[in-house]
Amino acid sequence: MSKEKKKNSGKSAKKLSGRIAIIVSRFNEEVTGGLLQGALSVLHENKFDDKSITIIHVPGAYEIPLTAKHLCMSGKYCGVICLGAVIKGETAHFEYISNAVSNGIMSLNLEYNMPVSFGVLTCYTEEQALKRSQNDEHNKGREAASAVLDMIKILKES
Repeated sequence: MSKEKKKNSGKSAKKLSGRIAIIVSRFNEEVTGGLLQGALSVLHENKFDDKSITIIHVPGAYEIPLTAKHLCMSGKYCGVICLGAVIKGETAHFEYISNAVSNGIMSLNLEYNMPVSFGVLTCYTEEQALKRSQNDEHNKGREAASAVLDMIKILKES
C-alpha cells in the first residue's frame, strides 16, 4: 500500500456529516454482501450512524447507474457508493456490462458534482471476486466507501 493510500483512508480529523447512499447488486450476492460489510465498516468508523446510511438493493450491476442517478437527483445525499460484481463468462456480456456500468458511474460524478464511487468488481473468476470482498484491508467495498468520504472532504474544502 502506498503512502498516499495510507494517508487518504477515508478517516478525517473532522467528522463528516450528511447522508450516504449505498447501492448493492443482488447478483453475485456472496461477493456483494462482503463488499457491503466493508463499506459499512468504513462509514461506521467515520461516525456515520445507520440513520444517515441508505442501502438500496438492485437486481444487477447494470441497474446501478440509473439508481445512482435517481439518488443524485434527489438532493438527499452527499455521496453514493456503488457495489457490484461482474464476473467474466463465456460471452461478451462481461465487457458490455463492465463498460456500461463504469461509464455510467463516471458520468454521474461529473454531471452532479457529487462523489459516486465505483465499487463494482470486474473479475475474470469468482475466486478473484471473493478474494476482493473478504473481511480485510483489501476489501473493495472499504475502498469505495473511503473514496467517497475522501472526495466529500476534498469537495467541501476546495
